[in-house]
Amino acid sequence: MGFDQKTVLITGGARGIGRAVAEKLFHAGANLVLADLAGSDGESTARSLDPSGNKVIFVACDVTQQDQVNHVVREATSIFGRLDGAVNNAGIGGAREPLVTYPEDDWNRVINVNLTGVFYCLKAELLAMLQAGSGSIVNIASMAGLKPFPLHPAYAASKHGVVGLSSSAAWEYAGKGIRVNAICPSFTKTAMVDELANYGPGMEEKLMRSIPMRRLGTTGEIADAIVWLLSDEASFVTGVALPVSGGM
Repeated sequence: MGFDQKTVLITGGARGIGRAVAEKLFHAGANLVLADLAGSDGESTARSLDPSGNKVIFVACDVTQQDQVNHVVREATSIFGRLDGAVNNAGIGGAREPLVTYPEDDWNRVINVNLTGVFYCLKAELLAMLQAGSGSIVNIASMAGLKPFPLHPAYAASKHGVVGLSSSAAWEYAGKGIRVNAICPSFTKTAMVDELANYGPGMEEKLMRSIPMRRLGTTGEIADAIVWLLSDEASFVTGVALPVSGGM
């Protein structure tokens, strides 16, 4: 899967799944634009991949702000000439709380980052890809976007929204050379899942029991699926919400 001379934007690219995708794409030859709120981690990831700064740049970005998202896309096209791919990965988990007592502030924050942030990214990315005449976008949803996720109403709603937004965008732009897909991981070994596992004794074991393979996924396994969807090897795949879930 060659990405020579292709430019890919990754939101939430400093850590976890985003960083794993960046590592795989860099070694496949891509130019990378990493966007994240975590400035020091983002700079560190960019430098560790490409100390020269010729092929990997970091741009601080809050995906809940359309002007900041627009700025990141402009940086990608001005430095590398075009935008060929995007991975909209920035996301948060939110509170673990029953729906009737779920904090309104948490609801708004999760929806703003996980769903509105993807909407803002799609708007800017699609405009750049329409100018280029082609492109591939992968939005990071979740198995919580395909099935119930009790005690996480905001997260589940946001990820169901990402799945719907992805399929709608795929339909709109399939005839213009742009593919849009979603990835739906189950519980994966990331900081977000570590936080969930700390809610009580035996919680991590409970999470693993919910997966038929009886283990957590790895960021590398999720990244492999994302890179495939971005690549020309998936050239006839669009509008898919792909579970990468150990059978969940």
